[in-house]
Amino acid sequence: MASTLTAPRAPAAPPTARRRVRESVGERVAPYAYIAPFFLIFTVFGLFPLLFTFYVALFDWNPVGAHTFVGLDNFVRLFHDTRFWNAVQNTISIWVLSTVPQLLIALGLAHLLNHARLRLPTLFRMSMLVPYITSVAATTIVFAQLFDRDYGLLNWLLHLVGAGPIDFVQSTWGSQLMIATMVIWRWTGYTTLLYLASLQAISRDIYEAASVDGAGNWKQFRFITIPSLRPVIVFTIVTSTIGGLQIFTEPLLVSRSAPLTCGPIRQCQTLTLFLFEQGFGQFKFGYGAAIGVTLFVLVVGFALINFLLSTRFRREKS
Repeated sequence: MASTLTAPRAPAAPPTARRRVRESVGERVAPYAYIAPFFLIFTVFGLFPLLFTFYVALFDWNPVGAHTFVGLDNFVRLFHDTRFWNAVQNTISIWVLSTVPQLLIALGLAHLLNHARLRLPTLFRMSMLVPYITSVAATTIVFAQLFDRDYGLLNWLLHLVGAGPIDFVQSTWGSQLMIATMVIWRWTGYTTLLYLASLQAISRDIYEAASVDGAGNWKQFRFITIPSLRPVIVFTIVTSTIGGLQIFTEPLLVSRSAPLTCGPIRQCQTLTLFLFEQGFGQFKFGYGAAIGVTLFVLVVGFALINFLLSTRFRREKS
């Protein structure tokens, strides 16, 4: 059987100048094409609504009629509105009552889970996410029963020690304490896992060396744990500030009779709830947009202050 001879392949032709230019342009454009979907989605659903809110805040905006340009009148009216300042006070109060205990409890739990010898450590760590994945509506129903004036567990305990019942929902401090407790219960586990992940990145040799030098648990926690967690602490402070100042669902579900005002005297109405009441409850879209712009400036200002203070504290310590 005669073998067929194959002719040797010709060497590949060198790329032309046009091909080299096309490949160079493709290498430069490809990274931007990969991230373009994110910026496109952000522009449509993030940047455009934000800029449009600034635009609407300058008008007396009628959703079905004409739009009258009023300039900064909505902001002037807002700063003279006692309901707005009440909402600001309630928002900051709930934020302080919920954020500070949440971060402290999460820090202690993370330190405990990192050092305690538990038989089922993964189970305990995963259980921290149970409040986070629970429906906010279900959480509100449960806490409403706990804080109920007539049949609540807390008032039952107060009755055992001889104290009278407290109407938490109808009082200012009681309703804010109830909302803050719900926020603490829901977000503490999530923050704990963030701290725990950072703690597990710290070498055990550092703690062992500190123990050899005579440092107790408190000194190890103060001089090793906290400095090592400083970046994630700054992160959780900023994110808790942003989320705390935008709280909406919990106060909306607290009062059944007046959900948009969170009670007859607006005792726990936050800025987002006040925005929803004016914009979608009374269809004052220009005034509601002005509230949204003010809330945006307030959130950015508080987050920036927290970041600058935390960064300055870190530099002074280092």
